[in-house]
Amino acid sequence: MSMTAITDARVFDGEKTLGVTTVLIEGGRIASIGGNAPGGAEIVDGSGATLLPGLIDAHVHTSRDALALALRFGVTTELEMQGTNTRDNRAHISEDDAVADVRSSGFGITPPGGHPSELFPEGFRPGPPAGAKPTGPPPLMPFSTTPEEAVAFIPQLIERGSDYIKFMVDDGSIEGHPGLPMLDQATLNAGVAEAKKHGMLTIAHALTADATRMAIEAGIDGMAHLFMDQPHTDEIIELITNAGVFVAPCVVLNASMMGITGSDLADDPRVASRLDADWDKALRSAFGHYPQGKIEDVLATVKALADAGVDLLAGTDVSLPLPFLGGLAHGASVHHELQYLVRAGLTPAQALRAATATTARRFGLEDRGRIAEGMRADLLLVDGDPTTTISDSLNTRAVWRRGTRLAA
Repeated sequence: MSMTAITDARVFDGEKTLGVTTVLIEGGRIASIGGNAPGGAEIVDGSGATLLPGLIDAHVHTSRDALALALRFGVTTELEMQGTNTRDNRAHISEDDAVADVRSSGFGITPPGGHPSELFPEGFRPGPPAGAKPTGPPPLMPFSTTPEEAVAFIPQLIERGSDYIKFMVDDGSIEGHPGLPMLDQATLNAGVAEAKKHGMLTIAHALTADATRMAIEAGIDGMAHLFMDQPHTDEIIELITNAGVFVAPCVVLNASMMGITGSDLADDPRVASRLDADWDKALRSAFGHYPQGKIEDVLATVKALADAGVDLLAGTDVSLPLPFLGGLAHGASVHHELQYLVRAGLTPAQALRAATATTARRFGLEDRGRIAEGMRADLLLVDGDPTTTISDSLNTRAVWRRGTRLAA
């Protein structure tokens, strides 16, 4: 069995810096930390670099090509929040070390005609091109308008391979479509309770403070977004904190909704060199549905949540390389999100935890997100020190997925 020893790199283990040490990879796992490289090991000189756990994007909509792009940026796991990469559909991905790994909610519980239908132009159909041969049964679309319907869909979603259950709590006001059909409190409560009865993690899409309150009242485990319709108050910070929920702020998405593009990121040569023309164009665009929003309010809310001890997760809501879903790109936008988190007032180490150990812990991914003996060798080696200069996370020197080094 081949061994790889990464020597003389500064190691950030997902929680803290371990200093300069040696990490030994064997059989797709981290075999040891510290000591000397054994004879026969392939040596990777980590001098001047920092070794991080592979990054985790806590909010995506993805595909095999997107997972390959993510891995090029050191994102070794993506968590899908609406899509088809459920357990029975991803064997070809789980065993392919040329792409990031993935987990999925399947499709979120929403009423017929509810979010996210308003995001797509009339006639647009996400999915394989017309005429493409179907690769399996059509995805389960859990449209629910009553508590009974929501409850009935939970075991079906589990049977179809959902790793966690997503609930859409959205009246369309942020997206410029006020009055969308929306889950009511009773339906949300019943669906969340049923999912928890089955031992499933529950996550809510909510872009307003009121929708956030609804989700917390229902007993949700985590928020897939941060509200952007108002500044935070002590009351809502206390509500979120006391509920013990995690929050994936997706600041990059909120910025895009406000019309802020990802052009500055796209101009970075470390990013531009890894994006094709379609992704470059998308990154330079923006959703632009909520220009009245204030990014400073979102950043202040992030800081207040961090100060209150709320678990923050790095997520992006990246999906397809289309301008109307713009401002985002797989992999690259995780690094952008880390920069936003630091801009909000988090330390670089806090931001890195949000993309590694914290997300792994909250999603029960016990084999990743940290550099420790026995963990998957999902690793990112970068020049410099992102624990002091967060943008150094883009200085990719090497990426490993299950101990397999990604070809340059």
